[in-house]
Amino acid sequence: MISSYRKWYNEQFSDEKYQELLNDLTGLYQKAPNFRVAESPFFIPKLLKDRLLDACEKITKVLLRDDLKDITQGALYDPKYIVPGEDDHTTFLQMDFGITLDKNGEPMPKLIEIQGFPSVYFFQYMIGGAFKRVFGLPDNLTAFFKDMTPEEYKNMMRDIIVGETDPKHVVLLEIEPEKQTTYIDMLSTSVELGIPCLCISKVLKIGNKLYYKNEEGETIEINKIYNRVIFDELDQREDLKLQFSFTDDLEVEWIGHPNWFFRISKYLLPYLENEYVPKTYFLKDIKKYPADLENYVLKPLFSFAGAGVIIDVTKADLDAVEDRDNFILQEKVHYEPIIESPDEPVKCEVRLLMLWPKEEKRPFIVNNLVRMSKGKMIGVKYNKDKTWVGGSVGFFEKD
Repeated sequence: MISSYRKWYNEQFSDEKYQELLNDLTGLYQKAPNFRVAESPFFIPKLLKDRLLDACEKITKVLLRDDLKDITQGALYDPKYIVPGEDDHTTFLQMDFGITLDKNGEPMPKLIEIQGFPSVYFFQYMIGGAFKRVFGLPDNLTAFFKDMTPEEYKNMMRDIIVGETDPKHVVLLEIEPEKQTTYIDMLSTSVELGIPCLCISKVLKIGNKLYYKNEEGETIEINKIYNRVIFDELDQREDLKLQFSFTDDLEVEWIGHPNWFFRISKYLLPYLENEYVPKTYFLKDIKKYPADLENYVLKPLFSFAGAGVIIDVTKADLDAVEDRDNFILQEKVHYEPIIESPDEPVKCEVRLLMLWPKEEKRPFIVNNLVRMSKGKMIGVKYNKDKTWVGGSVGFFEKD
């Protein structure tokens, strides 16, 4: 998108350099990513950066509403998902924007999803550094906001997740983390912060406290949980034998309280109204279907990784939905292929990674994630056997 950097990058690109990038990422922790890494970063022009910042500002105003918990209470739709000890606001926040064009042909972000749940904060730390090292990106390009250096970013993540607690009493919790697509991020988090990456089935409960056994067999109390468990996946794992429940009244601090996964989610989209947000309706509230249904997509409110989404929705699809409380109808975002690759141009989605420390009055952007696609949608199944697609990062010029 920044044409000078794009031209320079594409001219020096080679398959050998790309393999060097993958080797660099693998060599950091002797582990390769379990997902496809794109061949290129996204060079974000100033206009698009400014619009992304403006979009986040306008959406954040809704998150600062005094009645936010009231309007999102319906998101906590099942008692088995309501976790005690909810805090005042989310700790982690992501906003996903599909990049399209406005009527003047300029890049325009459109909100796809919003989530109050951790993303791959440490893999983005990894991949930004790898692109810099391997391709020799200029010093005036950065992926970080707030004028942060990589070290300052890592320290900020440490302050939020670990703080003053002894790292051995802080755990990253997931379902069989080594088998997760994003395990490389969890591994990086574990190594960089010195905290164990723990499967939920390994957690012990004694009274109202949680424990785990370290490599020496010692029983260690858990004081803080950096939660990466998705309840949608947990529900499907009836084979897991757990010694505690999320709904237990536990003496533990959640770093990223699980309730915010539901409150700040697709459930919030109908409450967001500005030029960066496509029209979104609760299916239960629609009295008459839009005449141009081909321009809408049907999404379940509570699903993970695009499960249950119907892209080419019909009246029959809508009529067939029985649980209408748990679906939204959202105006389609038509991603524009704006990144020049050696063959066909590439579409992209930008996820802004945000943090909201306890002492801060509002969230702020710290980093970004880019997903590149040549298919109909963003995602692996739409990009099989294609190149210049997958996970990446956006760089923009420092102010």
